[in-house]
Amino acid sequence: MKKLSHIDAKGRAAMVDVGAKPPTRRVALACGEVRMTAATLRLAKSGSAKGDVFAAARIAGIMAAKRTPELIPLCHPLALEHIKVDAEPFAHGIKVTASCALTGRTGVEMEALTAVSVACLTIYDMLKAAERGMTITNMRLLHKSGGRSGTYDAK
Repeated sequence: MKKLSHIDAKGRAAMVDVGAKPPTRRVALACGEVRMTAATLRLAKSGSAKGDVFAAARIAGIMAAKRTPELIPLCHPLALEHIKVDAEPFAHGIKVTASCALTGRTGVEMEALTAVSVACLTIYDMLKAAERGMTITNMRLLHKSGGRSGTYDAK
């Protein structure tokens, strides 16, 4: 059975010591969706009363990735070298993807997932006056590379 990395020998939550790990290039890609009615999606495409939904989501996601250790208690502060967030319409709503990268001693999965989470919440916030029943769904890690555990690609 695998050991949880954020639990110490006494069963308490603990930050992982990454000091002895060699720096490697680390990349993560995550995604999520905000599902909505066709009418709300049309409104998002034309611009809500609050402004450009897609631009706001991208900016919010980038800002969130940079603040991940303030939101997730055991995450290390990272000097991210790259963050990209995209929000694109699809048949049932808006799909958000985020990628984060750095050369360092710990991965960037949580930064990519945080970026997606906050971008999706921003989309919801901007469109909630039109539809409160939107759902945020399918949030997951798609890819990660670098580090001791190697590459992961979602099936």
